[in-house]
Amino acid sequence: MSARRISRSRLVTAAAMLFVSAPPSFLAAAPVGAQQASANKTGAANEQTTLPTIEEKTRGMLKRDGFVPVYWNENDGKIWLEIDRFGQELLHYTSLPAGLGQNDIGLNRGDLGPRQVVVFRRVGPQVLMVEPNYKYRAHSDNPMERKAVEDGFPASVLWGFKVAARTGARVLVDATDFFIRYWHGVVPTLKRTRQGTFKLDKSRSAIYLERTKAFPKNTEVEVTLTFTSDQPGPLVRSIAETAGSITVREHHSFVNLPPLDGSYKPRKADPRAGYGGISYFDYSVPISEDLQQQFIARHRLKKKNPRAAMSDPVEPIIYYLDPGTPEPVRSALLEGGSWWNQAFEAAGYRNAFQMRMLPDTADPMDMRYNVV
Repeated sequence: MSARRISRSRLVTAAAMLFVSAPPSFLAAAPVGAQQASANKTGAANEQTTLPTIEEKTRGMLKRDGFVPVYWNENDGKIWLEIDRFGQELLHYTSLPAGLGQNDIGLNRGDLGPRQVVVFRRVGPQVLMVEPNYKYRAHSDNPMERKAVEDGFPASVLWGFKVAARTGARVLVDATDFFIRYWHGVVPTLKRTRQGTFKLDKSRSAIYLERTKAFPKNTEVEVTLTFTSDQPGPLVRSIAETAGSITVREHHSFVNLPPLDGSYKPRKADPRAGYGGISYFDYSVPISEDLQQQFIARHRLKKKNPRAAMSDPVEPIIYYLDPGTPEPVRSALLEGGSWWNQAFEAAGYRNAFQMRMLPDTADPMDMRYNVV
């Protein structure tokens, strides 16, 4: 496509978004902010008198305290989330710690599922988990320009929770149905690979408490999911003990994101280098520049002495080896991983990349430890 056609397309799109985002004058004149503030104040007052406190609601439950506190009720099998990080971006992703074997179905042990940046938003009696649309952005100092792009492309509300208890700014929500579902796409994957039409059987699905934990920077919840079908496909029949009933485990992670304090400098991708990363469309760039922006994914590494040709890092990159790794694989991984220091030394960093054994007191699920 020619530069002229791209420029014209971008101008038309931008103009359309401006028209969509501009409210009619009779709507703009309404005191929406005042009405919303009054409604929130009244709702909070009514809620305070009707909702129990979190401490009252969770009495007798097992608590996993951490980044997003989790409560487990053994009597009814429900799991609850305590949420107070409203408006704060965090990472949510799923994985498959127990799958359907290594085959062409594509539901293998260890596979990563959907990954998204999400934000919890409180709306009266509800908490919405919203995924912002970062495929389209506007890195502009003009708030109206940023708003036009934000409103021009849809966000995604991934889930709606009902507030069941409240203490101060903290709320408690029932997250059982949120976790007991196939976020990893098990059902459509089985259908796409012609392995039958399966459905989730909630009566044979439950929270997997052994791998449900919370840490200072992440919260982990694992579930056992059972899927049933009257006509399972040939691959499923070849690997499952009972082909009409297959059980997998799905894992959810809520992860704290590093602060946007300006210390991380994005690096643009070069098509001549085979390096993974991200891309998005930036509607604030000059028309003469490419609308699609591409950046590599890299570690946040800074020198202690920026002026020195060779310097130790402020914080080294450390990978920990699982203590269950047997010899001679253990020694090979520790030695081989340390060879990465040669590349970092060429870039002016000393002791930037380290391989260590995971301490006995550490949990491999704790995101403060990068575990191999």
